Amino acid sequence: MRFRILGPTQVVLADGREVPVGGPRLRALLALLLLDAGRVVPAERLIDGLYGEHPPRGAANALQSQVSRLRQALPAAYDSVEFHPAGYRLTVDPDDVDAYRFERLAETGRRALAHGDRPHAAAVLREALALWRGPALADVAGVAGVAAPAARLDELRLAAIEDRVEADLALGAHGPLIAELRELVAAHPLRERSRGQLMRALAALGRSAEALAEFEEARQTLAEQLGTGPSAELAEIHLAVLRHEERAASKPALPGQLTTFVGRVDELKRVGELLGERRLVTLTGPGGAGKTRVAIEAAAGLDGEVCFVELAGLTDGSDVPQAVLSALGLRDAGLRAPAEPGRQATDRLVEALADRRLLLVLDNCEHVIADAARLAARLLSGCPALRVLATSREPLGLAGEALCPLSGLPLPPPGVSALDADDYPAVGLFAQRAADVVPDFTVTPANVELVLRICRTLDGLPLAIELAAARLRALPVAEVAAQLDDRMLSMSSRAAAPRHRTLRAVVEWSWDLLDDAERRVARRLTVFAGGATLDAAGQVCGLPGTEFVDALTGLVDKSFVEMTGGRYRMLETVRAFCAERLAEAGEADQLRRAHTTYFLEFAWTGSDHLRRAEQLHWLRRLDAERDNLHAALRRATAAGDAPEAAGLVAALSFYWWLRGMRGEGARLAANVLDLLGTEAPPRLSEEYALCVYNASLAGSGHLPSLGTQHAVIRSLDRPPRQPFLLYLSGISTGPPSGGAEHVDELMGELRRLVGRDAWISALGAMGSGSALMWSGQWDRARAALATALDGFRSTGDRWGTMITLGALGELAAWLGDPGTADAHMDQAMGLAEELGSIVDQADMLRTRGEIRLRAGDLTAACDDFTRALLLAQRSGAPEFVAAARLGLAQVARQRGDLVEARRLCDEALAGGLTGWYVGEATRSEIVLFIEQITEAEKAGVPPSADGA
Repeated sequence: MRFRILGPTQVVLADGREVPVGGPRLRALLALLLLDAGRVVPAERLIDGLYGEHPPRGAANALQSQVSRLRQALPAAYDSVEFHPAGYRLTVDPDDVDAYRFERLAETGRRALAHGDRPHAAAVLREALALWRGPALADVAGVAGVAAPAARLDELRLAAIEDRVEADLALGAHGPLIAELRELVAAHPLRERSRGQLMRALAALGRSAEALAEFEEARQTLAEQLGTGPSAELAEIHLAVLRHEERAASKPALPGQLTTFVGRVDELKRVGELLGERRLVTLTGPGGAGKTRVAIEAAAGLDGEVCFVELAGLTDGSDVPQAVLSALGLRDAGLRAPAEPGRQATDRLVEALADRRLLLVLDNCEHVIADAARLAARLLSGCPALRVLATSREPLGLAGEALCPLSGLPLPPPGVSALDADDYPAVGLFAQRAADVVPDFTVTPANVELVLRICRTLDGLPLAIELAAARLRALPVAEVAAQLDDRMLSMSSRAAAPRHRTLRAVVEWSWDLLDDAERRVARRLTVFAGGATLDAAGQVCGLPGTEFVDALTGLVDKSFVEMTGGRYRMLETVRAFCAERLAEAGEADQLRRAHTTYFLEFAWTGSDHLRRAEQLHWLRRLDAERDNLHAALRRATAAGDAPEAAGLVAALSFYWWLRGMRGEGARLAANVLDLLGTEAPPRLSEEYALCVYNASLAGSGHLPSLGTQHAVIRSLDRPPRQPFLLYLSGISTGPPSGGAEHVDELMGELRRLVGRDAWISALGAMGSGSALMWSGQWDRARAALATALDGFRSTGDRWGTMITLGALGELAAWLGDPGTADAHMDQAMGLAEELGSIVDQADMLRTRGEIRLRAGDLTAACDDFTRALLLAQRSGAPEFVAAARLGLAQVARQRGDLVEARRLCDEALAGGLTGWYVGEATRSEIVLFIEQITEAEKAGVPPSADGA
């Protein structure tokens, strides 16, 4: 039996069922006894805790009555509350109380952090924090004796969160922590440790100005509320930011692990040695052998930059390059303009990784083996400093590949004593996992033969051992061994490789021990790709709330499902088995439709929020559900569900743009167009137009006429459901070419569609301002863009604000006001950084460099072009690399170094490693500039800055 007070008070049986305790007074008594679990609590303290300063007459009798009712509420077989002369004692093992378990794990994590074991610290602290379901003792917070212990537990929770953040920072997880730390600082503005962690995370990402602003806000808050200044520790962080000491790159975060790592010492040593000698190492072995865990531990032990790419959630091998782009935080286009047609994700990867020393971990390659091998071969040939560590049930089959096969964990030889048995990894793993469900479990002379029989029966396979150990929650070890023997005997005649047969046997055995609700949830969860939140799983699986939560809790307890970071996931081996059960039950199509319905609504909700102040929060939520969203879109397309498929393309259009996923979006949209045909179906004209526009962004094959889609815009008599349709239509049309009259006509069209939506109004003003700029109507353009800026800022949309600031910056430069132009570009770059677009930062730095070049500030212009070049190279954007080199060539020419100017121009024209050369406009500009250099060489005098 487990007791929970980290949230509402609960009593949960071993099978996951909750025991109803009774009313508030009874729950308060239980909570007070649990706070001293296993110890006698004086009756006077219980009375004071229950009734406060004014206990009722006959309080001792009232307490005795409450104790009697509590005994009746708890299971009869459980001798729950003992009477002692000094008071009462709840006969419970402290480790069965979540608060005690939390404190033990938090202390373990804190010690691991102090000893430098950051991965273990992060994993244990996550396990501790996962026990919380809300504020401590939330349902009895008003009881007198509860307030102080609840405050203490909440304080310990905050400290554990800060310890976990500290571990994550040490592992390089800066970006994902920013939002969490901002929320912590907002909720607890006087906690200097959280503030310092936020400053360090911002500085590590190059956002020093924001880090310094956080220090200034802390200084003011402390002065106003406490009349004191920042601590010495916070002041040291402030000084480190000023000295740029917090900018050193750290190893990116690897997936956090909730359990300790057992064994595999030899395998880890071999992987490390192989990666020192070879550039492609593949961990092979059957499902359940622990390939992913070994890869994570091996990568964590190596120096240098690491990128972990999870491929298990992919349903189409063509998405492998995009998965790597996303893991690296790269884009196939910027936020301001579409990618050039024909640009491939693999090309950008080669460009971005050409000079980076990086270990790329490709996990779970087997179901996309051909595409993973093709990408690995391309990257290894084009990126000499890159190494690849892959996990797969079969080799990638590339020249130079080094294999590290994994099988079962080592087993003890016959006759080993109980004292020595758990020194062997297979037994040690069983003992540790068994202790997780039966805290006092150890290997003893009485059970050692049974434990050895279990581990040998399972061939030492880690996943099989963990599933078997999880059964000890409900069965004694002798029964686990006996049932395993029966199961393995019944499987012995099946035609399968021995280790695959072993694992399937234990998964099937575990399945048979589930109750009906757990089986329904287990098979239905397989419709998800990349895991599920509690809300998504509950709505799609379709079970009543309490029944669903109980079943899901049971699956977690029995190791069928794991819960990490608020998401529920299945190991691929278990998921494949449960997917077979879903097909057998005839529920596959029903669950596919439920999954699509849920994520279509989720996509539209997210699209609406992306145009508001919560834009960054919803970008993260959509990122977390990307695999599910794209799986729903592909399934709807394959099933011929045109409204759902087209609706998902429409809803995801703005998200794809903001995340630089236009190549992947174009492929998905093109597939939907194949389903829809050459004309828009009834009531799907907007969705059809969005499919065409998205597909056109990457030049996807033969498409319906864009002109036909523009007619959709003209036919609208209301704002579109997806307002981003207007922007996509505008960029596909290009700058207006018909003079002021055509601009006024365009502005009239936009005003007709604006309605009362503030975001569409701002978009219309931005479109009008841009069109007026191109037609030379400077004053009108500035007024329209100012209106757009106010509109986007009022909605909280960073993207629209960034685009408009960029336009205002360029307009100010054209009008000879470099100071204003600089200010606008600075703000725009800050927003691009918040949105995670390195490409746009490079583009804006280049633009600002041109502004400063025209103003004659060669030093500042050179700095901007140099930073733009570095960012463009790191993001694999050769078009911006060429533009930055052209800017540096212009600086060299102004300084009289014509040789350097010509060299930079030649490099710009040469294109990148992928053979993707610069666009025609940039090429023409470079060629013209080379001609000017040649004339200057002949004249012997470099031109003035005005001639640049």
